[in-house]
Amino acid sequence: MARIKNIELPANKHICIGLTAIYGIGRSLGETICKDAKDEKTKLVKDLTEDEVTALRKEVDKYIVEGDLRREVQMNIKGKMEINSYEGTRHKKGLPVRGQRTSRNARTRKGRGKVVANKKKATK
Repeated sequence: MARIKNIELPANKHICIGLTAIYGIGRSLGETICKDAKDEKTKLVKDLTEDEVTALRKEVDKYIVEGDLRREVQMNIKGKMEINSYEGTRHKKGLPVRGQRTSRNARTRKGRGKVVANKKKATK
């Protein structure tokens, strides 16, 4: 079993796909890490040797991932909330931040419905 950044990589997946279990690593970055570590991206995680795992760890250490990345994202959000930017106020209110409509399905990720000012209810 390969363990990188305190994350257990799924054993029955290709290396580049298994690396996506680490927060901050997607498909393209996973392939880049495999290429830089000189590993075949089609090799399964369970077939890795200790030397290959060590090479992958060194490559992953070059990027901001897991706890550091989560902390950085949260600090960016808090900064926007402190300066009262538009995005910050949307975060405070628990509404969609990136321009999505609120009259329809805005509750999927934000929880229960929030009251949006000046919205008229549909009457028949």
